[in-house]
This record gives sequence, structure tokens and C-alpha cells, in this order.
Amino acid sequence: MNFIYINQNILDNLFYILVSILIYSILLDHGKRLSQYSKTLITACMSIPIILCMKFPIYIDEYCVHDLRQIPFIIGTLYGGWPVGAALLVIILTFRFAFYGFNLLTLIVYIVIFIITALFSSKFKNFNRKNKLNSSILLILFLGILTSFISLVMSDYFRITEAYVFYFIILPPFIIVLAVYIMEILKDAILIRTQMVRLEKMEIVSQLAASISHEVRNPLTVVKGFVQLLKAPDLTQEVKEQYIEHVVRELNSAESIISEYLAFAKPAIKKVDNILINREIGYVIEMIKPLANMNLVNISEQLTPGITRGNIQHFKQCFINLIKNGIEAMPNGGELSIVSYKNNFDIIIEISDNGIGMNKEQINRFGEPYYSCKEKGTGLGSMLAVKTIQTMNGTLNINSVSNKGTTIIVTLPAYHEDYSKK
Repeated sequence: MNFIYINQNILDNLFYILVSILIYSILLDHGKRLSQYSKTLITACMSIPIILCMKFPIYIDEYCVHDLRQIPFIIGTLYGGWPVGAALLVIILTFRFAFYGFNLLTLIVYIVIFIITALFSSKFKNFNRKNKLNSSILLILFLGILTSFISLVMSDYFRITEAYVFYFIILPPFIIVLAVYIMEILKDAILIRTQMVRLEKMEIVSQLAASISHEVRNPLTVVKGFVQLLKAPDLTQEVKEQYIEHVVRELNSAESIISEYLAFAKPAIKKVDNILINREIGYVIEMIKPLANMNLVNISEQLTPGITRGNIQHFKQCFINLIKNGIEAMPNGGELSIVSYKNNFDIIIEISDNGIGMNKEQINRFGEPYYSCKEKGTGLGSMLAVKTIQTMNGTLNINSVSNKGTTIIVTLPAYHEDYSKK
């Protein structure tokens, strides 16, 4: 044996096999609907290299032509079981006879390969990676020797040469172990990726739960204290009313935290309406002016009429949170500017303050469910705002300089009602 046998045809056959395995793994990973039809998918992906290997074979000498069609055939049967193997057997025989004519020996050889591989596939699936690699080598060596013996018995013209030993006995184990190893690596990568996504979701949920538990516990502790004070027999009616007012305020605070969490946990918009940007933001400004006055913040507005599509209540809550953040960013008072304008395709809303500003890390982490620039903040309001804007197919960008101020730029798709009715 020498390396003169490694020619371009072998590399071509190997290329067809490896690329098909890669395509199969990509489709299985990213196509959620396709994953339901994994057997059909592996049949289609393994049939391509089978056909290409036969179409562009390996020329051993002028009397012998070989290819690596048995590799994808065996891989498909091992991973897909007998249904995939049966489908690939039909494909391999159909194209073999179409390209080179009917041959009884070929028919018997591939039926034998199918039966043995299909019977072994159920055990193969339960092996770990090491055992799969070892068993695949032993399987293809056994099949190579067995089919060679069958060919010697059935054909008077069949000869075992040095080239035959290399191509039929020695080379296939190296190729199948490479193919199985890549299949296993890609399967593990898909599994690890799925587990990482699940762990990230669980981490977010745990962080949210911890944050909400902490924030809700505080007002409930206050409520508990005032309820206990209400038991005192010598309280005047005025004091009782003050205590009750404190209880109601703290309960409203807890309810607000829980509502924001539920809005994030169930972000799907059930009702979609036309949103008049200038009118709805005007309502929000009127609602939040008392808070602005308490914080010595002056709000100026310049709103251009425009229409977008979304849930009105979520839209209002989104801008309440964004404007409230701007007000709270100016603890010593200041100016808050709200401007909206539009172009042919988008409506742009800018909320600018001259408060404490944000650094680069705070900008990058804006909207994370457990991160807030405020000491007592949960980050739920910003998270809800970002999620609402994303659900409306919009974008949110932040320009900020520490101790100079922040501008939040919200871009939403403009809705042209006249065009939509045509």
C-alpha cells in the first residue's frame, strides 16, 4: 500500500460525504419544524453523497471502478434505523442500475449490508461516542470482508488485488470513523447549545424571581407593620386613615412590580390597534407631570402627528417607564425634552434629559431584567419598555454622557392607513 492510491476522486467522494453530514446537522439544529422529520432529513442528506459518489467514482484501473457510496449508506442506516436504510437501499440500487446496468452480485451485496447494519443500528444508538467509533470500524471491516467473500464465491472474474484491499478493506474504516466522529461532535454541539439556552432562560427566571421577591418583600413588610399598629386601641381616626393610606400606597407599589413582571413574562400582544403617537404620548405626559413637578423637572414637548401599530396599553406603559427614568435621572431637577418626528417609513421619538447620564456598561445592559442604574430599581420597567418596542418591530438606541445627560431614541415603523386599505 502507498499513497499513490489517494487521488482526487477519493477526496471528492470524501467531500460529498462530509458536506452532507454538515448540512444535515445545520438543518437539524436550526430547523425546528424539520427536526420532527429527522429520518426523512437524514435520508435526503445521505442520498445526495450516495448519488454523487456513484456519478463521480474512483478509478482503480481500467477494469475496476469503485466509490464510497457504502459510507453514507451505512451512516444513514446506523443513525436512522431500518426505515432510513430501506429508503437508501432503494436509492442506491436504483441509481446504480441506472448508471451501470443491473448486476445480481451488487443487489445481493447491498441487501446483505442493509440487513446487518439495520440489525446493529438499535444497539449502535445506545453506545457512547467511543463505542460508536470502535463498533463502526469493526462493522465496516466485517462487511468488507464478508462482501469480498460473497463476491469470490459468486463471481469467477472477481480478484482481490492490492488496490482492492486498499479501497475496499483499509480505506473505509478511516473514512467512517471520521464521519461518525464528526456526526457525534455536531450532535453534542447541538445538545450543549440547547442546554445553554435552557440554562440562560433559567438564570433569567431565577434572577427575576430574586429581584421581584426582594422588591415585593419591602412593601409587604411595611404593610405588615402598619397593620400591626392599627391594632392599637387608642388610635385616633386621623392616625388610622394615615396608616391605611400608607398600606394602600405600599400595596400599589407591590402590585406595580408584579404587573411589570407579568407584562414581560407574557409579552405577546393580544390586541393590536392604530396608535396615534402624538395623542398617546400627550396622555402619558399629562399623567406623569405631577411626578415631574415633585422632582422640579420641567417637561417640554414637540410632537408630530403619526400612526404606528401595537397595543395601546403596552405602548403607554413603555413610555411611562422611559419618561419616568428620565425624571429620576435628574434628582436636583432639570429639563426633559420629548420630541417626535417622522420620515417616509419610521416615526422617531426622542426623550432627552440633562441628568446624571450613563456610562458604556450601563448603556449596554439597559433592559436587562435584573439590572438597574437606580439603587432601589429592579430593571423591570426598562426591560418592559425594550420588550414592547421589539414586539412592535421597533428599535431603541441610547446616546449618553456621564453627568451631562441622556437621549433615548425610539424608532417605530410608520403605519400609512390610506395605503393599507388599497
